[in-house]
Amino acid sequence: MTGDPARPAVGDRLPDLVRTLGPADLMAYGAATWDWHRLHHDAEWARSAGFDRPVVDGQMLGALLAQHVIGWAPPGARLTRLHFRNRAPVLSGSTVVCAGTVAAVGADGSVTIDLEIRVDDRVVVGPAGAVVLL
Repeated sequence: MTGDPARPAVGDRLPDLVRTLGPADLMAYGAATWDWHRLHHDAEWARSAGFDRPVVDGQMLGALLAQHVIGWAPPGARLTRLHFRNRAPVLSGSTVVCAGTVAAVGADGSVTIDLEIRVDDRVVVGPAGAVVLL
């Protein structure tokens, strides 16, 4: 990471958020969102749909991006915008790396951040971005 989140500058990198998403994470997210689609928790059903393992809910990846930005921002900051595009399925047991770079700093205290999520060497979420108001 470079810079101070309380005084960000264009080009500052957020510290990566690294998470391994296992079955317990997928079940907890399903419980919190009432999304019980079998693709996200039933290994046999996921195999019948052509996947080796259950698939991480795409919205869970958005929640990780929000966590990434808010975890970096100073206390009192507000996430005012988040957008992302899922590009590839993420399977249970995968380790995801959320990365971000400050793209713009507004005079109003807004900070625009370019984001992405990778699994190994492939981008699975992107383009993505957020605006946080300091």
